[in-house]
Amino acid sequence: MFKIIFSLTLIILALLGGLHVFALWADGKMNTVTGNEVQDISSEISAFHSSLMIGDLHSDSTLWSRNLITRSKRGHIDLPRLRDGNIAIQIFTSVTKSPLGLNYKNNSENSFDTITLLSIAQLWPVETWFSRTQRALYQAEKISFIEQHYPEQLIIIQTRSDIESIIASRNKGKKIIGAVLGIEGLHALDGKSNNVDTLYEAGFRIMGLHHFFDNKLGGSLHGESNAGLTTFGQEILSAMLSKDIIIDLAHSSEQVVEDVLARTTTPVIVSHTGFKGHCNTPRNISDELMIKIAQRGGLIGVGYWDAATCGSSIKSIVESIRYGINLVGINHIALGSDFDGAINSPIDASDLSKLTANLLKEDFTSEEVRKVMGENLISFLKRQLPSK
Repeated sequence: MFKIIFSLTLIILALLGGLHVFALWADGKMNTVTGNEVQDISSEISAFHSSLMIGDLHSDSTLWSRNLITRSKRGHIDLPRLRDGNIAIQIFTSVTKSPLGLNYKNNSENSFDTITLLSIAQLWPVETWFSRTQRALYQAEKISFIEQHYPEQLIIIQTRSDIESIIASRNKGKKIIGAVLGIEGLHALDGKSNNVDTLYEAGFRIMGLHHFFDNKLGGSLHGESNAGLTTFGQEILSAMLSKDIIIDLAHSSEQVVEDVLARTTTPVIVSHTGFKGHCNTPRNISDELMIKIAQRGGLIGVGYWDAATCGSSIKSIVESIRYGINLVGINHIALGSDFDGAINSPIDASDLSKLTANLLKEDFTSEEVRKVMGENLISFLKRQLPSK
């Protein structure tokens, strides 16, 4: 009996080891940089870039088995690369369910969930294999660990005063990074309304209602129903508003967007996206809805990948930003990279000076660049985060 148990244990360990190698391979293959954006940055532009207060609305870096403290050759983000790019504020978003193939047209709620496989392959705690709430909490713990052990490098932003503290430190020359915890899709609630409190207490301050699937709150932009907010969705929306949780409408169906805007005047975000009028793909919602979001004081993060911008170059990002400014106004556009979100990006976090250089090359004013690169995001967080 001992030999049988021992043999089975070895087989299981071998399988898990193989899955872990697969997860590392997937990170390297799915989070790539095109590598064709070779550009000399003048000392003048470099100095201007260094003067910016930069922020990014969306990254999925905690999903992967990568030590964010040390520089990696995989993916788009780690703390050294964030410092290289002069990023002051980074939203780290927990992903808890995602379909095979990242289909933007339609996905059944019962489609194969790749995050279950990743949680097993990356040897996450067993409870994360069966609970999406636990997956979100585990990813948040990765950032909390950095804050606890490297407080001079990163702090988690939960309140308006935390933002002020980060800005003050950066103005004194410190390269500390402010991290805001977000969730991509409230299937992370596991269908339980009290998990809003659980996630809030863990530090989450931005919550996206949907990802690739319809859920108990309503329809996804990439689901099957195209439905609006359900009664449960309305309940969750009220709970979020009562706690000053920032509502992210990225991936929500257009009817959900309409329903949210009909039920609250609180400004919302679309954390990572493009514009339908500039890039007519299933990933982007209508320009009319973007205008409504901006009219409410909302913020729109421009993504760095082809389904958002219809291109794989910095130029396509710049064109999308310009289109957005012309559509909704300069005060409502920000960066929403989707770094480490299984995208092929023209740059990683360390290369952001190239984006600054291209914005200036395309006749953006210095004020426009400052606002888009981070000031709009910082102003939004100062207004919308909990006061304490």
